[in-house]
Amino acid sequence: MTLAGIALQILLAVLLVVALVFGMRLERRLKALKDSHEGFAKAVLDLDSAAQRAEQGLADLRAATDEAAEQLADRIDKARALTAKLDRGIAQASRGGESARPQANRPPVEPPVTRARAAFAAVDRPPPPPETLRSRPRADDDDLFDPPTGSGGFAPRPGGRR
Repeated sequence: MTLAGIALQILLAVLLVVALVFGMRLERRLKALKDSHEGFAKAVLDLDSAAQRAEQGLADLRAATDEAAEQLADRIDKARALTAKLDRGIAQASRGGESARPQANRPPVEPPVTRARAAFAAVDRPPPPPETLRSRPRADDDDLFDPPTGSGGFAPRPGGRR
């Protein structure tokens, strides 16, 4: 072999080693890309299952809301019926109370509206006049160093827990 042939063989070996290094680096990058693609696919599946659970939760919430609205509507209807019945009873009692005599065994019943007005009138009363202000007692210097009184050697705090 000639010197030119050996140089070309060495050049070819160096190029093969460089190609081998580039191939290994490319293989690592492709493996990392494949792993990230699998991780991305797993994240998409997790997101999809979370979205399905959220949709199911919203459907459950919507059903519960509809049921609660139906129950509330029923209660409102019952309350309106009872209110109308109570109003009729109050009206009958006020008309019948004027002309009818109270029974001997039972005292006359005051209509609820009158009792409510009396309660509100009691609330609307002005407060009683304030008492004259009393000055606070002054502590002597000797009292400051006396041991506290009460259970356990501690003086009870006003408004404190026991």
